[in-house]
Amino acid sequence: MDPVVPSTGWGVTHLFFRAHPSRSPDPAQAGKELVAALDAFAAAPDHQVLCASVLGLKADLGVMAVGPDLVRHETLARSLRAVGPLEPAYSFLSLTEVSEYMETEDDVRARLQAQGVDDLEEKVAKALERLAGQREDRLHPRLPRRAVLAFYPMSKARDPGANWYQLPFGRRRELMHGHGKVGRRYTGRVLQLVTGSTGLDDFEWGVTLLADDLSAIKEVVYDMRFDEVTASYGRFGPFLVGLTCDPAELPGRLGLA
Repeated sequence: MDPVVPSTGWGVTHLFFRAHPSRSPDPAQAGKELVAALDAFAAAPDHQVLCASVLGLKADLGVMAVGPDLVRHETLARSLRAVGPLEPAYSFLSLTEVSEYMETEDDVRARLQAQGVDDLEEKVAKALERLAGQREDRLHPRLPRRAVLAFYPMSKARDPGANWYQLPFGRRRELMHGHGKVGRRYTGRVLQLVTGSTGLDDFEWGVTLLADDLSAIKEVVYDMRFDEVTASYGRFGPFLVGLTCDPAELPGRLGLA
C-alpha cells in the first residue's frame, strides 16, 4: 500500500497483548517473529517503537508505535496479531498534536509588554524560538528510553454542571495553564506526551508517561487530581504500566525465547 500520512502530526498506536507461550508449537520462532515485526516498523525513517513488559495482569506486552505512515501502524498491528501466542488485550489510536492553549506570538508580545521588559523584540524572538521547539517536540517526538512506560486514555467531562466544552475559551485556557504548572514540577523526572484521539478512539486523549522511577508517575498523577481541570472535568480509562526493554529482550520476558 502507498503511505497514508496525516496532514498534521504523526500516528500513535498503543497495543497491548497477552502472551500464551504454551499455545505455540515453537515459542522461540514466535519470539523471533515478534522482534522482526517491531524492528521492521522502527526501520523506517521517523518511526519509533517503545516496548514494555506490563506489570500486573491486564496484559503482558505493551507496544507504543510512533511515526507518520499509518500503513506501517496497520502492518505492525496485523503482524503482531499474527504471532500465534499473542492475544490482543487493548489498543488505542491517536495523533500527536499541539495544544490549542499554547501561546501565540501575540500572547508572547502582550505578556512581555505587560512585564515592561527591555529589549522587547529580542525577548519575543527567543520566546518564539522556544515555542517552536515545543511544537516540534509535540508533533514529531523522539522519545527517550526510560525504565517505566505508563499509558492511560482520558476525556473531558460533558456532564450537567461540569461541561468542559461549555466553558469560554479564555477560562479553559486559564485552567489548562494552571494544570500545566503542576506537570512542570516534574520536569526531568517524568516525560509526558499527550496525543489527540477525538473521533479516533473511545476517549479524547492518550497520555503517555515515561520515567525511571515508578513513584514519580504515581506522584504526578496524584498531584494532578487536585488541580481543577482533573478534579472537575477529568474522566479516565484504564491505566497500563510496564517495564521498558529493547525488542530483542521481549522473548525472554514473555517466555518466547
